[in-house]
Amino acid sequence: MCQLGPDWDKNNCSRKIIGARFYDTGVSEEALKTDSLSPRDYSGHGTHCASTAAGSAVQAASFNGLAKGVARGGAPHARIAVYKTLWGVDGFGDTSAFLAAIDDAIHDGVDVLSLSVGFPDENSFGALHAVQKGITVVYAGGNDGPRPQTLENTSPWVITVAASKVDRSFPTAITLGNNQHILGQSLNYHVVNSSSGSSRFTGLVSDECTIASLNATAKDVKGKILLCSPLPDDPLAIAPGIVFNNALQYVRNGGGSGLIFAQYTTDLLGVCQGIACVIVDLDTGKKIKKYILGTSSSPMAKIELARTVIGKEISAPKVASFSSRGPSPDYPEIIKPDIAAPGANILAAVGNSYVFMSGTSMATPHVAGIVALLKAQHPDWSPAAIKSAIITSAHVTDERGMPILAEGLPRKIADPFDYGGGNINPGGAADPGLVYDIDPRDYNKFFGCTIIRRANVSCDATTLPAYHLNLPSIAIPELRRPITVWRTVTNVGEVNSVYHAEVQSPAGVKMEIEPPVLVFDAMNKVHTFKVKLSPMWKLQGDYTFGSITWHKEQKAVRIPVATRITIQDFYADVA
Repeated sequence: MCQLGPDWDKNNCSRKIIGARFYDTGVSEEALKTDSLSPRDYSGHGTHCASTAAGSAVQAASFNGLAKGVARGGAPHARIAVYKTLWGVDGFGDTSAFLAAIDDAIHDGVDVLSLSVGFPDENSFGALHAVQKGITVVYAGGNDGPRPQTLENTSPWVITVAASKVDRSFPTAITLGNNQHILGQSLNYHVVNSSSGSSRFTGLVSDECTIASLNATAKDVKGKILLCSPLPDDPLAIAPGIVFNNALQYVRNGGGSGLIFAQYTTDLLGVCQGIACVIVDLDTGKKIKKYILGTSSSPMAKIELARTVIGKEISAPKVASFSSRGPSPDYPEIIKPDIAAPGANILAAVGNSYVFMSGTSMATPHVAGIVALLKAQHPDWSPAAIKSAIITSAHVTDERGMPILAEGLPRKIADPFDYGGGNINPGGAADPGLVYDIDPRDYNKFFGCTIIRRANVSCDATTLPAYHLNLPSIAIPELRRPITVWRTVTNVGEVNSVYHAEVQSPAGVKMEIEPPVLVFDAMNKVHTFKVKLSPMWKLQGDYTFGSITWHKEQKAVRIPVATRITIQDFYADVA
């Protein structure tokens, strides 16, 4: 359906956008007044996601010259159907409208649902109906990282996506008055007919940028660059985005020309519009402050325009700091997220131009586009088979063999609660060798919905431990005695194949596989194996991680394993 509105007529639907609907049930009049009562995207978020998933190729796309190149979606020949459920800049929405949109999408016959949204009271039960109709559902994991247990959309029938960083950076040179050269990162670009942020020396002042100091009027920043160095014991230092926005507004209000912001490594590069701004790490910030305090003359600095650097010189991928982390707060017997995909500083369409956005919202359409390609190549695969192919083929190291890192406090080697199976590998997912398939009716055995009357519905009563589902992962949150789980794999590769098991046991756990060798031929396309996990100690422990990998020559089919040895019920320390 092409639903019309004030900013959307029948000509806005096309062979690319083949459907467009909007849902305003339950949305306040105040929120609706800030938007267009039509499928038109007001904030740009939906356009950005749609172009990432299935946008056609556009030559010479860039953000004011940065990241210039050919922009295209993951599945550029796919058609798009739009279901608008979020309104205004802040994305107001109602669960009932969201469920109505999923219902319509099912009846419209979509193949993939790309859902860069979060409704905490819904947790994807509406999506179960879509999965049981053969529709693959891809959900954003949330942007509340790096804190643990912050994931959204954690049900086992959907693909929950974490955000990773790509091999692209925007180095920005800072020159101090003593001719010392320093590199930071920014999206600082040339503004036509403006001297703000231009590459010329101006005064340089420093501040701790607490709320109190930014509210004070004593410091003169007019025409100057402000160095922000938040104190480590400032409660807001752990949320640098808040301090950054406050400092940026302070510089703008005071007529300043630039902002140098020192913080621990994160992934968010703000667009400062009208002034130059650059992010540096804490060590670099101290060097700049030392220059300010040590110079006998007036401190000076200039900020150059950012440039784009891509390729092997950039360490990538990494899990973005904002990406929400496991373990799942809803179903700890299921490893979530499922996969990580590019979601930091992603260039995609908004309105008539291209802009950068960051979030698991940006990672989700990357996966949705890949799912569309997989469905085209393997139309007989179920949503579970597609999910398995994506998880079991994922990368856990970069191209040099170095482990993927997770940004956070502190930076660490990533584990399954950061990225699930790993960082997405589209080529590997197209030819996974083996898949862990699930009949979608099996989900009802674990997550049955009981409807007593229309006003009394319960959908989160777990009838069996979820680790018995044939998922491409294993999570045992309370391992007190030996537990045996079963997994079944289906050969979707070469008919005559032999796979050997490689076991990496979680620390403190003995993990055994039987049988250790699987032989497939034309008559035996499916094999079941058992996994026995035994605690080595009696201990109130913490999560440790391992993996099970089936090898055939150069092919590897890997699933993550997470276990926690416990002796007490309802143990709360899970981070």
